[in-house]
Amino acid sequence: MSSTSSRPLAQAGTFKLGTRTVTRIGYGAMQLAGPGVFGPPKDRAAAVAVLREAIALGVDHIDTSDFYGPHVTNQIIREALHPYRDGLTIVTKVGARRGDDASWLPAQSAEALTQQVHDNLRNLGLDVLDVVNLRSMIDVHGPAEGSLEPQLTALAKLQGSGLIRHVGLSNVTARQVADARKIVEIVCVQNQYNLAHRNDDALLDELAGQGIAFVPFFPLGGFSPLQSDTLSAVAAELGATSMQVALAWLLQRSPNMVLIPGTSSVDHLRQNLQAASLTLPVEAVRRLDAMTPVSGH
Repeated sequence: MSSTSSRPLAQAGTFKLGTRTVTRIGYGAMQLAGPGVFGPPKDRAAAVAVLREAIALGVDHIDTSDFYGPHVTNQIIREALHPYRDGLTIVTKVGARRGDDASWLPAQSAEALTQQVHDNLRNLGLDVLDVVNLRSMIDVHGPAEGSLEPQLTALAKLQGSGLIRHVGLSNVTARQVADARKIVEIVCVQNQYNLAHRNDDALLDELAGQGIAFVPFFPLGGFSPLQSDTLSAVAAELGATSMQVALAWLLQRSPNMVLIPGTSSVDHLRQNLQAASLTLPVEAVRRLDAMTPVSGH
């Protein structure tokens, strides 16, 4: 049994996803699937253990999708946590499917989106989904302009039928967010953002002013973990890990930042959650801010 006497997450504060209030560090479940987010994990019991430890440590926000695996991650979440604890918010994504070769393919028709919502409900064991993010697939690799009106209209219809509480967006531009808000209330935007990728600085600040959560995916760099001499030096000075510093920088960047770091390791999970109690000195923030971010996608 893990010790739950110390719950650092509360120190990160909370933010609202529509009617749901979540702590600002949650858990991203993508890495619970097999390599390349495809197929089953090598150790299913370890994946279950990570989820249960996350809940024991106070995590109340899990990010997932039925195209992780596909189906695998949601089925593991259900095995590990169902029936779900009161107050747990599960956020999922629709808009893509997996090819037999593990490729990521668009699945954006009204029929495909409806099927994905039902797949998420079935595999998670839920009657209604707390938040469903529409993942734009106009460009698989990053945000690209184009209309999302048909897809959002389909999700708004599913919301009206009671299958979805709230709608969010993923992999989108500022213009798409503005257009989407004319169709349906948007409670969160999930784009790539971290110390090395800051293309969405302006969008992040705009959303903060609107009270909309910004949920960065790959907050720790994703498949290519963040590496920087500055990051390593600050971490050493603070007696923290580089990943803890990277997460703490995000938390201090903006009050609407809601983090979903993922890991398949209980030890890394515990380390990540400790970032909630790490306050970066002004000088450390200045040095991290001065790091040269990567341009483009």
